[in-house]
Amino acid sequence: MNYFNKLKELIFKPSMNVLPGQLAFFLILSLFPLLTLLGLIGSKYELFSASFISAMKNVMPSNFVEVILPFVTERKMDGNIIFIMILGFIVASNGAHSLIITSDELYELPYENYIKRRIKAFLMTILFLFMFVFIIVVLAYGNIIVSTILSIKDLQAFHDQLYYLFVILRWPISFFFIFLFLKYLYSVAPDARIPSKFVNRGALFGTFGIVLITFAYSFYVNNFANYSLFYGGISGIIMMMIWVYLISYVLTLGIAINSSIYLTYGNKIEKKDNNS
Repeated sequence: MNYFNKLKELIFKPSMNVLPGQLAFFLILSLFPLLTLLGLIGSKYELFSASFISAMKNVMPSNFVEVILPFVTERKMDGNIIFIMILGFIVASNGAHSLIITSDELYELPYENYIKRRIKAFLMTILFLFMFVFIIVVLAYGNIIVSTILSIKDLQAFHDQLYYLFVILRWPISFFFIFLFLKYLYSVAPDARIPSKFVNRGALFGTFGIVLITFAYSFYVNNFANYSLFYGGISGIIMMMIWVYLISYVLTLGIAINSSIYLTYGNKIEKKDNNS
């Protein structure tokens, strides 16, 4: 009962109401400097051809592709572009910084040195991006991407076998990958070392939540092509924003679950270990 009371108290803290929106905003914001970096690399090795851009429009919401296209097709690498790209990552790290501050508040920890927090927030943002890109490419749009790749003439003979193999394997592999990422994230986010045994439940909750929400979003994207009738031309962007916000909310709840377990049982266990 003490655990659930503590969890309820933490969930209704003001910071918990603000953090999901901040995470979602800065997570989307962090995509643009990443896309600029990919565009610079892609232009150097001629990876982003007209056919690739056309495939992007078939895979992702067309309005979203139109927004990100200038970043992906950037051709010039100069000091100004590099400066703006680094600045973009620093600004985007505000989401991870808010996550660190909220974690300290929930775990009732004193704040670490500001510079150390900002460096940790920057590194966490890079990790966030890797996970987010993985979820987008493998889970959210994986079926469409793989089907588009397998439609290439040389691969058409193996289309059905490879497609269904991907459909079967992507969920268990993704579950394992996301769980490990969340477990590490929840361990390092607070400004104190949190034993991994106190973050397992939150990591499991977050993993199940992200996988289920992304499954619903992927099903929607793959099976309801005319949802723009309800929201107009920006429907794809709206649905993507809702999806990112729900993922951010689940991540935030995972922190509350872990901190409530730690505050309820962690201190007792640590005192027992110290006495023994």
